[in-house]
Amino acid sequence: MLSAEEQLKVIESGTMQIVPLAGLKKKLAEGRPLTIKLGVDPTSPDLHLGHAVPLRKMRQFQDLGHNVVLIIGSGTALIGDPSGRDSTRPPLTEEQVEANAATYVEQAMKVLDPERTRVVFNGEWLKPLDLARMLGLMGKFTVARILEREDFSNRYKNQQPIALHEFLYPVLQAYDSVVVEADVEMGGNDQIFNLLAGRDLMEKSGMEPQVALTMPLLVGTDGAKKMSKSYGNYVGLTDDAADMYGKLMSIPDELIATYYRLASTLPVDEVDAIEAGLSDGTADPYRLKRELAANICDLYHGEGAGEKAAAAFDALFKEHKRPEAPEVAVELVPNDEGCIYLPPVLVACGLAKSAGEARRLIDGGAVRLNDEPVAPKDYNVDPARVAGAFVQVGKRHAAQLV
Repeated sequence: MLSAEEQLKVIESGTMQIVPLAGLKKKLAEGRPLTIKLGVDPTSPDLHLGHAVPLRKMRQFQDLGHNVVLIIGSGTALIGDPSGRDSTRPPLTEEQVEANAATYVEQAMKVLDPERTRVVFNGEWLKPLDLARMLGLMGKFTVARILEREDFSNRYKNQQPIALHEFLYPVLQAYDSVVVEADVEMGGNDQIFNLLAGRDLMEKSGMEPQVALTMPLLVGTDGAKKMSKSYGNYVGLTDDAADMYGKLMSIPDELIATYYRLASTLPVDEVDAIEAGLSDGTADPYRLKRELAANICDLYHGEGAGEKAAAAFDALFKEHKRPEAPEVAVELVPNDEGCIYLPPVLVACGLAKSAGEARRLIDGGAVRLNDEPVAPKDYNVDPARVAGAFVQVGKRHAAQLV
């Protein structure tokens, strides 16, 4: 293993808080593989680069020789994490947790080394807890301590309801740390209270307390808000390579270094050099952005995917060529007006998920037939215009009707 100092340089890169830093230095100095814990409640089946930020740090720990435990919250998700919430989170059903967990793990393994990752479900030890054991855990925390949480405190002051079961969440997450004997627990910076609760419970259980390590929230491609599907500024881990590349090319120059540090596979020293070059003006932001996009495409789609995506990007935006388009057979049935209603055609081509989304795309000017734009609200079109048409949505999505 590298020296404690060399490891710490890698670990500290991109982190928000390490509490206590002295505790991590002490653990690293012992020269043994540490147990690194990340707990996730699978609230969604699809992940984006923001979700992958702590996974990238976990992979760095793996590459340094440490053991990684990915805890799927099959028990805690039945409560719902109250972190950052101003209202009670609707709990997931066991069926939802199971379905989301399957895709979460599959996507997480694009970042983590599957052979060195231990995946466990906390429902295995949380669901069997009897009343005596549960009361024992609850007795190690006070209401005053729980109300120190900023979200609980704000809701209490604003007379917003706090369901009693929400108080259980940090206790149960802390108990996860006891069960897996964590040396380090990772999470987003909004998770710091839960991570410190794990320290408290481990210490009160006679164990060496874990170190809390938090990562920042990744700013989305708009350069303004945190990455989120609801804001439309996300890069999905399951996006095809061309989409992923195009979205990454749209990030503001000031985010290039951050994305390299939090989302790429480059070593810390190389990221430091890139950051320095951007700061002193000696680096070419456009070239760096292309290399960043290719690196991330290769990570999630395999070696060479970035190069192909770059060629597709150039064909669209430099050479102004049509995007690749699969041939799609769609039955075109005129309506009472003798026209073809376009929204279901877009759905049949796989260019929209629903007729409603198709109408929004048309109204936004994103749809073209044979390179001619479809006007907003122009949902009914002449059959001759649609038959055998090249249908395009945006710059990168198209279908050839046959």
